[in-house]
Amino acid sequence: MNVKSRLRIGAGVGAVALGLGVLAAPAYADPNPITDYRQLAGVGSDTTQDVMNGLGDVVTNGNGKIIASWNATGSATIKTKANGCVINRPNGSSAGIDALRTAVDTSTGCVDFARSSRGVADSSTQDLTWIPFGKDAVSWAKRSDSALPTNLTDIQLRDIYECRLTSLNGVSITPILPQSQSGTRAFFLSSIQATPGTCVQTSESIQENDGRVLDSAGDIVPFSVAQYTAQETEAVTDRRGAAVLGSVNGQAPRDENLELNPAFPYLRDVFNVVPTSKLSDTVIAETFVGSGSKVCQAADTITKYGFGTVSNCGSTSLKGER
Repeated sequence: MNVKSRLRIGAGVGAVALGLGVLAAPAYADPNPITDYRQLAGVGSDTTQDVMNGLGDVVTNGNGKIIASWNATGSATIKTKANGCVINRPNGSSAGIDALRTAVDTSTGCVDFARSSRGVADSSTQDLTWIPFGKDAVSWAKRSDSALPTNLTDIQLRDIYECRLTSLNGVSITPILPQSQSGTRAFFLSSIQATPGTCVQTSESIQENDGRVLDSAGDIVPFSVAQYTAQETEAVTDRRGAAVLGSVNGQAPRDENLELNPAFPYLRDVFNVVPTSKLSDTVIAETFVGSGSKVCQAADTITKYGFGTVSNCGSTSLKGER
């Protein structure tokens, strides 16, 4: 398939996913109604948008629901607070973190936290704090009807994405990456230690964790294991299409109970990022900070969306600029 066709599919996938999400997903894509601004506004990661929507429905205090979380895709702009605060919708971990940094730097208060499926990319300051709340993994996916192997090694994945390995089992390989602000993209490339080559198909219209972008036998794409599980169990809208998860170095990403395999090589924490200066804020602290925080105590909701629990839930030790 040529790149232009891939771009059209990527754009169509995003539109279909938005339409289905509003109708089928048990947690709304954005706060419902959109004028329900709640106490903490969050944006960013596609991978954790659904679990944060779920947490938004169950995490409360004396003033009602605390978390208002806007999905990575949807309307071009969102209004996060009752007064002002109309901003471009951030799509992906990096975009969400940038929106949070802007809100801090300009003192607007329009964004209180960012969803992130990656860790710190810039440790030049300690302005932001990454607070873990769940465990995920990133594997690669292919079509179920593809003759590509079910297992690839670190070296094979790196060679595929650096365009040195172009076919396996007689199938020409087309490596695909989601849009540039994706935390899943950043984590996957870091895990396989690859710099994408010119054969890699990518665009800002290719959304992560949507298997419908795989339309040829040789296509492969990184995929969040938690998102795959949540889609398979219908906790969220199923966007897998024909995608099936592959193994890495002989390790499957999940066990027979559809839980994360602790021996899988590409495990990651997922985070809510807050301004370090706000760690002592009462609402932020009770919601995110420490193992006794409201988010960390909502383990049933976290696991419902395919994530594992983490022993360091609520830790504030990881700090950086972006």
